[in-house]
Amino acid sequence: MPKAINADKPRLWKSDVAASVDQFNQWFLRFAPETFRATRRITTEKVHAALLATRDLQDLTPAALRASPAALSTLRMCSAPPLAVDRLIGLSGASKSLVSSMEEGKLAVRMNSAALDDNLVKLCSILTRLLDRDIFPWLDASTLRPATAAERDRAATIVADRLCSAVANPIVRNAQERRQLELIGAWLDARGYRPQALPIGTALTDMPSGTYAFRLNVSVGRTRRVNIPIDAVIQPFRPAKTRLPVLIEAKSAGDFTNTNKRRKEEAMKVHQLRAELGSSVRFLLFLCGYFGSDYLGYEAAEGIDWIWEHRIDDLAKLGL
Repeated sequence: MPKAINADKPRLWKSDVAASVDQFNQWFLRFAPETFRATRRITTEKVHAALLATRDLQDLTPAALRASPAALSTLRMCSAPPLAVDRLIGLSGASKSLVSSMEEGKLAVRMNSAALDDNLVKLCSILTRLLDRDIFPWLDASTLRPATAAERDRAATIVADRLCSAVANPIVRNAQERRQLELIGAWLDARGYRPQALPIGTALTDMPSGTYAFRLNVSVGRTRRVNIPIDAVIQPFRPAKTRLPVLIEAKSAGDFTNTNKRRKEEAMKVHQLRAELGSSVRFLLFLCGYFGSDYLGYEAAEGIDWIWEHRIDDLAKLGL
């Protein structure tokens, strides 16, 4: 087993946690607001499209949803209160697979036309009943009329804020993960490594020396094969005897609670990788943010080591 870099040094954890929290907070204050605003601009355009597709919600019909299934995620946020996916399914009795497909912008391909219409009627009935008429004043039953451009813009902004608030944490987390991978890539590029995709079906041990790949799926499992996504896979210039590359999971967190809730994910992943690739596989975390001693102790007990983003040069200790 390779010598640990940070997992066996609990005396350093407290200071590292403080430095990591400071680093995340500085990044958040500099970049997260603009990331959120940019996402809100794009989301506002999607809300506009949904309003136009349903004639400003006055044509909330199965035909409209057939033509614009992606509008469903917006329409959920047009209700009072805004509806989560599972709540909409529960209230409407509509097919879960259909709603999941529409959330991805498509219809359920295996559902026949009659069943599709039946489910769309159920969705339209609930959505129409729960529309938040305070933000859509043109829908008032006594004065039903076309929306003005100003009213539509105002309503689109409110609904876009609701959509973004519902996914605020993933928006920040995804932006941070992209930044972390860019940092790893820049560190490797500066040392002569080159990015090179690994063709599907190619064994990890066939990965060329001095190359790396991001977001690579590793197939594991004896009776049932599943793909495990790995954020960064790096084959050193001098590979290990097993020729297994270094596997890195980029992790960021804006609070301590969620990290403790999710800490078992990495343990499950490393157990699957070791069962497939052997106990010598090198799997590490690349951490930035709120990872406290409870989290670190749990991961260390599972035999998982990590690199702190604020000490990225520790990557060199992996033989890179």
